[in-house]
Amino acid sequence: MKEPLLTDQGVFDRAFAQLLELDDRLVPVAEVAGRPALRRRPPGFSGLCAVVIAQQLSVASARAISARFEAAMGGTPTVEAMLAAPVETLRGAGLSAPKIRTLTGIARALAEGEVDLEAVARMEADAAAEVMTRLPGIGLWTADIYLLFCLGRADAFPHGDLALQVAMGDAFELGGRCTALGLRAIAEDWRPLRGVAAHLLWAYYGARRARLGAPA
Repeated sequence: MKEPLLTDQGVFDRAFAQLLELDDRLVPVAEVAGRPALRRRPPGFSGLCAVVIAQQLSVASARAISARFEAAMGGTPTVEAMLAAPVETLRGAGLSAPKIRTLTGIARALAEGEVDLEAVARMEADAAAEVMTRLPGIGLWTADIYLLFCLGRADAFPHGDLALQVAMGDAFELGGRCTALGLRAIAEDWRPLRGVAAHLLWAYYGARRARLGAPA
């Protein structure tokens, strides 16, 4: 099976059906979670900025800071605008000092050609994530989230994600949170649709927390 590009909800729904056929252990998970909605962000530097900004923030806070950041950039963030922006302007948008360093470092690395995001989009998912970690402040989790949400890569899989680990431990009755290595091993059965499985597990995580009365 060739990795599909998750361009819209219809493509995702077809890939989701294929995933359940690939591993029927996920059928009861889907019965709890329902059919997940495809999550997408813009590709390129602007999308990567959004992923970095959202780290360790609530959805509401991330959206507010992203909106102020875009306003400070004069619209969609570009490498050129980022490199030209005064630190005071970035602080005024709500960016922390570490995130300012990360975004500036990414912009500089992209401007100098250290990483080509267009070339990354054509690589196999795991190889693409590894190349992206050459960017300052970008680890595998951030790289996989970019590949999945910004590029629609159906096989990108952030096995280090805590919610995915908790969901897997619960869904497969492992007696506790699944380890990152364990989750990565289990996910091998879902290639080339691991990213579709990630959407399902996130939806399952949210549904379970909602049933238990906890905020999703």
